[in-house]
Amino acid sequence: MDFLTPEFLTAVFQIILIDILLGGDNAVVIALACRGLPAKQRMQGIIWGTAGAIILRVILIFFAMQLLAIPFLKLVGAILLVWIGIKLLLPHDEDHANIAASDRLWAAVKTIIVADFVMSLDNVIAIAGAAQKAGGDHQVALVIFGLVISIPIIVWGSQLVIKLMDRFPIIITLGGMLLGWIAGHMAYTDPAIVPYVPQTDVMKYVFEIGGALLVLAIGKALAGRGKPAADKAPS
Repeated sequence: MDFLTPEFLTAVFQIILIDILLGGDNAVVIALACRGLPAKQRMQGIIWGTAGAIILRVILIFFAMQLLAIPFLKLVGAILLVWIGIKLLLPHDEDHANIAASDRLWAAVKTIIVADFVMSLDNVIAIAGAAQKAGGDHQVALVIFGLVISIPIIVWGSQLVIKLMDRFPIIITLGGMLLGWIAGHMAYTDPAIVPYVPQTDVMKYVFEIGGALLVLAIGKALAGRGKPAADKAPS
């Protein structure tokens, strides 16, 4: 196999670019899930969460086209992503005070893997499309290469986002809304929904903005419901 053909090198470049562009969403999810961990465990959460997500994505890439054609699958994924976004917006320091550090670490890792799996339903199509241009013999190698390249991008991005969250808490809210935005887009493009919804830019934005606002509204409502009890405790 010749790995220096123009087609192969072009596909490599495209996959790296896709990883950079799509790594932002993953970095936000990882940062949100790991922000409440002790400083010593944050890197462990990032590494294990990223590794699990990458392994799942390798498996998912081989079934992506078939999965995306299943009616209601993306809709279920959208609902799951909204739930994850709401959960990540809730204050958790007090809730997890009595939970062992190791349990918190693996809870964060599970959140990362589930969220990345849902978000990857669309993302893997872009990587698979780029890999196809290099020819059948190279597709598997290209997919694995592209996912391996994405690891340092996501790990570095996650660390940066966590640092920004510590300084600017509003980023936590924006991160949760981003998951809602992605969920809205997934729901809009579900094969079971497409025949009944006008496929226009306006309607697409309605779904995306609606998803973001849904996460924000429910997240704030649930977070606010827990504040009175916390405020009464000191007095």
